[in-house]
Amino acid sequence: MKKLFLVFILMVSPVVLLAMTPENRDKDSASVDSSMAIDSVRVTHFQKSLDGMSGSRLFRSTYLGVPLIVGGLIEKHQDSKFRKLRNDFMPRFHRDLDNYMQFAPAAVMVGLKAMGVPSRSSWGRIITSDAFSVAIFTGVVQGLKNSTHIMRPDGSDNHSFPSGHTATAFAMATMLSKEYGHISPWISVGGYSVATATGLMRMANNKHWLSDVMVGAGVGILSTEFGYWLADLIYKDKGLNVKDAPEEYIGYSKPSFFGIYMGFNIPLSNFDVSEDVAYKTSNGTVLGAEGAYFFNRYIGIGGRATISNLQFIVNGYEAPENTLDSYTFSAGPYFNLPITPRWSVGTKTLASYTRYQSTNIGGVYVPRNAGWGFGTGLNIDYRVRKHLGIGVFLDYNIQPLHSQFSDEFVHTMTLGARATIRF
Repeated sequence: MKKLFLVFILMVSPVVLLAMTPENRDKDSASVDSSMAIDSVRVTHFQKSLDGMSGSRLFRSTYLGVPLIVGGLIEKHQDSKFRKLRNDFMPRFHRDLDNYMQFAPAAVMVGLKAMGVPSRSSWGRIITSDAFSVAIFTGVVQGLKNSTHIMRPDGSDNHSFPSGHTATAFAMATMLSKEYGHISPWISVGGYSVATATGLMRMANNKHWLSDVMVGAGVGILSTEFGYWLADLIYKDKGLNVKDAPEEYIGYSKPSFFGIYMGFNIPLSNFDVSEDVAYKTSNGTVLGAEGAYFFNRYIGIGGRATISNLQFIVNGYEAPENTLDSYTFSAGPYFNLPITPRWSVGTKTLASYTRYQSTNIGGVYVPRNAGWGFGTGLNIDYRVRKHLGIGVFLDYNIQPLHSQFSDEFVHTMTLGARATIRF
């Protein structure tokens, strides 16, 4: 089951990243249907101002890379707990393929250009853009590695932060998407699939923490965005074969979505082994997917599937070897309140089924158990593009009893972020 979750995230991540790239816009975005035209009349000047920031090139160049870097820095304090999930998945995994995969998107881009497939830029403009990009991410990555001295998870050296392999892979994938994303979205899907797989393999190989990979991905994307920006300032329209598409129209619509769900579990209660024995728990991690279909702007139905953990505190200290792993499947109604065509606030009421893994707490074996619970929460979402949304959430969950000898439910709060495909 754990390996299935890992494969699922591997498949979903590139598709979400594809939706984030500016090059892959809906080719029909210039046409606005009648219902959206009516909606646009109702948008106030304040709402237009609130939504207008997404039209600038600065925002369009940073809305993906900056959140990845910020999220990676925030997550850095929880690296060991995400690593525990990795150790549960595949503790003996080791492959060298990531050493070659990082360059695959660039190889495809050069190959397509050599075969005469029309690209965004001429050879000279591509070389200049990519030279700027490589110089930026190489300088940033090597500068951080030599100044932070973060030990790798496997203890091999102290050059862990950030991941150079991941930065290279995402920089190359962004180059490929910029040059050939206008031809077919599947080109970008392939590039970002390889980049995502590279980052996941760096973690699976125990060479990098999750924060290393997130920051490396952000640095790679931002470096290419600014590398192309500098080249555009120099070349202007010279050597430009395909102009960037204009900002697409965003109007009110049904907020149906599907995407990645990731955050931190904050325990609100002790863990009771029995009526006489209880342990405190420390915060943990959660990873999964969430989606909902909306019948109109306000009401929908959906669910989420997650895998999560909590660490126990034994004798006053966190016990990394004593982890409570669980799988949770939830479903129920979703509610949405649009503030502007891009900004919205939402909540949900979910029935959940949780299956706990067996664990050992301070030498006491606790068998696996399962049961029903309840979940709700509050989320704030921003619609970056027609088919892309990002948001933050604070969810409250009442999970079932873990131990057969306890009568206390497990209460947790989950704080996190999600990136979603809107449809």
